[in-house]
Amino acid sequence: MKKDFLGEDFLLDDALAKRLYRDHAAKMPIFDYHCHLSPKEIYEDRHFKTITEAWLGAKGAGDHYKWRLLRQYGIPEEYITGEKSDWEKFQKWAEAMPYMAGNPVYEWTHLELRTFFGIQEPLSPKNAEAVYEACNEKLKTLSAREMMKHCRVKVCFTTDDPCDDLHYHEAMAEDPTLSVTVLPAFRPDKAIHAENRDAFLSWEKKLEETAGRPLPSLKEFLSALDERLSCFVKHGAKASDHGLDGTVHFRPSTYEEADAVYQKALHGDPLSLEDLDAYQGYLLVHLGREYAHYGMVQEYHIGALRNNSSRMFAKLGPDGGFDGADDLPIAEKLSGLLNALDMTDELPKTVLYSTQEKDYETLMVLANCFSYGEKGKVQMGPAWWFNDCYEGNRSAIERMASDSLLSCSIGMLTDSRSFLSYPRHDYFRRELCQYLSSLVQMGRYPDDEETLGKIVEDVSYSNACRYFGIKE
Repeated sequence: MKKDFLGEDFLLDDALAKRLYRDHAAKMPIFDYHCHLSPKEIYEDRHFKTITEAWLGAKGAGDHYKWRLLRQYGIPEEYITGEKSDWEKFQKWAEAMPYMAGNPVYEWTHLELRTFFGIQEPLSPKNAEAVYEACNEKLKTLSAREMMKHCRVKVCFTTDDPCDDLHYHEAMAEDPTLSVTVLPAFRPDKAIHAENRDAFLSWEKKLEETAGRPLPSLKEFLSALDERLSCFVKHGAKASDHGLDGTVHFRPSTYEEADAVYQKALHGDPLSLEDLDAYQGYLLVHLGREYAHYGMVQEYHIGALRNNSSRMFAKLGPDGGFDGADDLPIAEKLSGLLNALDMTDELPKTVLYSTQEKDYETLMVLANCFSYGEKGKVQMGPAWWFNDCYEGNRSAIERMASDSLLSCSIGMLTDSRSFLSYPRHDYFRRELCQYLSSLVQMGRYPDDEETLGKIVEDVSYSNACRYFGIKE
């Protein structure tokens, strides 16, 4: 039977799935434990002037999911990150929208129109002007905080550089009008990726300024990082986040070996793969032990192939929509890294992500090797980045259930720079409910709605609260 477009039973095919969603999933708040929202915009309660500003963004701070589709459709860059007006950019978005059938952005776009603006009809060139004006009128009162409140976001971890002064987090902690708990997450990518010579040298100077002293040795460098981590913890940080990019670099190495690589990096010398294995491995073990000491969670994002178009990178810089998915092997070195921390019982709770669906089984089976003593201690996160779609979510849910314990999952995140992205949680929850119901329909699980409802509520919200140490 044909369903209504994004209707009440969207993605839900049977009575049990519908009850699991309505009685359990729909009522749970949101815990967004990984996103790229701006602490400044949350604190200042940003008001977007237009839906284009809120949706498509601008150079260096936009939605690369949308940008990539516009480019694929043949829209000139001036309508994407260029100087065209907000209305002209929105027109091009509306022009391309009907031809995005099957892409998650098509569904996300219309879920966002319904959730925040009450607009039911599909976006197209025919109604673009009316939709644009209606959204802009609503945005006069629909601020950044109101968007989060509307979707019942209770906890949000932003992604913060170790050199950030955390000024806005301090201000938010003292703001009684803020309805969401916003905490910083420690993201030391620029310290880890010494192979990116210019970026590393620039950032090392910034860390020197933050620390108030030169950092001529790896010992001093790590000391400064530790000081910044301690500052993050004092501001409530519960998690770190690492973009490990293409693969995991690790080999057991001495301090002297790692410091020798650090010296090469300071001099701008090229680094070999063996150098990266020694240096990054040493830093990740060091930081992992610090996270364990503070009771923090570490998140490893693996498999990004960055800035594939050098021409567009030179024009737009990073995060312009030109990152891809790498296909390097990850199991052996990831195992070595986790084992190095586990050997001394200093492996913190760890969430693993990959851009490659082929890695799902690797991540979950490996996670099981190091999960003992605490529920779901090491686990795979939800479908990440290019896999964040109907098929990718379904695959991740199925692999979690078959290779590990889906009931221990900490659920969905947005991984987004947009305040309008929160309906993605609802999308995931619907898929979760339908999958659990399908087990009953196939006779693979008893018709125990009480237990299944508890699983839905835990995966949707409660597991993340327990895992990160946040009171429900």
